[in-house]
Amino acid sequence: MNPRYLMKRTIKNIFLLLLLPAYLFYRVISLFVNQDSVFQSCSQSLSIIPGRIGIYMRAAFYRLSCPNTSDEISVGFLTVFSHSDTTIKRGVYIGPQCNIGSCEIGQNTLLGSGVHVLSGKSQHFFSDLTKPIQQQGGAFTKIKIQEDCWIGNCSIVMADLPKRVVVAAGSIVTTSPASRSVVAGNPAKPIKNQG
Repeated sequence: MNPRYLMKRTIKNIFLLLLLPAYLFYRVISLFVNQDSVFQSCSQSLSIIPGRIGIYMRAAFYRLSCPNTSDEISVGFLTVFSHSDTTIKRGVYIGPQCNIGSCEIGQNTLLGSGVHVLSGKSQHFFSDLTKPIQQQGGAFTKIKIQEDCWIGNCSIVMADLPKRVVVAAGSIVTTSPASRSVVAGNPAKPIKNQG
């Protein structure tokens, strides 16, 4: 095996051990308080740790607390997760200042700075004109972003992305595009197909 890989793996294992008490604290508190609320608090606390140490700490915590999540990921400074049912696969890069909702992000996908992955398009209902929007509830949908996608800075994703989709910076994805396409705009439309 590559000595550099072994060294990196050793460091990641050390951080998994170091974050184990924080994970256990999160699990115990979740028995008494809404799990996602506790998860969000942990995510916010970890998001403010700068540099390589912060990246290793976030990777370790999400590996322990999110289902089927790899610790071979990079989650940037000030990036927060809002749902513990999120899954992040190996090789994913999430830039700084992102907001990640309920989703599954496939292997080797890149998210630029300030990307928001919302938990679907129906988080807030607003059909009853007699009630304030705040009291009408909503529904969360787990968004699936498949492998090898690239999502440009400040984009918003509200729909599934198939393999190898490129989302131009500042785009708002409201419907699922075709695989291997490049989408741009608000709402995002295909501008090129790489297949």
